Amino acid sequence: MKNVKTLALAATAVAAISGNAFAADRSDIYATDYKWMQFNAMYAIDEHPIAPGADAEHNYLEMEFGGRKGVIDLYGYVDVFNLANSGSGDKVAGASKMFMKFAPRFSLDAITGLDLSVGPIQEVYFSTLFNWGGGAIKGQSISFDVEDHPGPQKINNAGDVNMSFWGIGADVMVPWLGKTGMNLYATYDINAKDWNGYQFSANWFKPFYFFDNKSFLSFQGYVDYQFGADEVNAYDTNGVYQNTTFTTNGGNVFFGLYWHSDNYALGYGLKGFKDVYLLKDGGTYGLDTTGWAHYFTATYKF
Repeated sequence: MKNVKTLALAATAVAAISGNAFAADRSDIYATDYKWMQFNAMYAIDEHPIAPGADAEHNYLEMEFGGRKGVIDLYGYVDVFNLANSGSGDKVAGASKMFMKFAPRFSLDAITGLDLSVGPIQEVYFSTLFNWGGGAIKGQSISFDVEDHPGPQKINNAGDVNMSFWGIGADVMVPWLGKTGMNLYATYDINAKDWNGYQFSANWFKPFYFFDNKSFLSFQGYVDYQFGADEVNAYDTNGVYQNTTFTTNGGNVFFGLYWHSDNYALGYGLKGFKDVYLLKDGGTYGLDTTGWAHYFTATYKF
């Protein structure tokens, strides 16, 4: 990531300052290929949704990767939770061990050989996104949480997330932020075999202060906003009808401040949630789905 990604971002920042949208040269679709990978040791506090009485903290290891090869622009990560299998925190008692996000985008400029840039739009994509895991295998499992409940405990698992998103995207020059990836998706729930609503996503990486040793500070983050979904109603555990299970819109936003060198990074992120995953705050399941979370990160780059 050292170098190619940083240089690419710096180039787009220069373009933003100049106020010109640079037409891309598509004669060689592999000319701008690059790739990067890094491992992030992370600790999260108050990540939502939060179950009643839960100790909403956990550690995890994240393998994050991305790059460009020909027509494909790729970003993704794999998270492994609760590395030491601790009995405390919110990733115990049958909780999922892993979660993966995989987001390939296919350049329509490169596929068609046309320059689709216009104004601040640099490149246009057919965009996809897949979220897998995070909910454990559906059914019952056995937990040996000896810290709070000595002996084996049966745990009911709701099942893993299997979500997909399909739509159109673009790299857009935004004042000060520079190149920002934007995507508008239709949402398909692979588990339910159902199309349900839409999602707008945006992400950015903005180096804004450089030190004499060439390390720098960056402002980086993303927005994921779901809307136009069906409101799903349900009965609570007492058989009383509720209309507070799923809402039609919700999402999250992440603001991160990071120090980067060629090989390392350290950072803090503040993440805001609003009815995240379309779960109404305090609804039928009693989950806290609206609020703020904190993330601390130490990174090693490959």
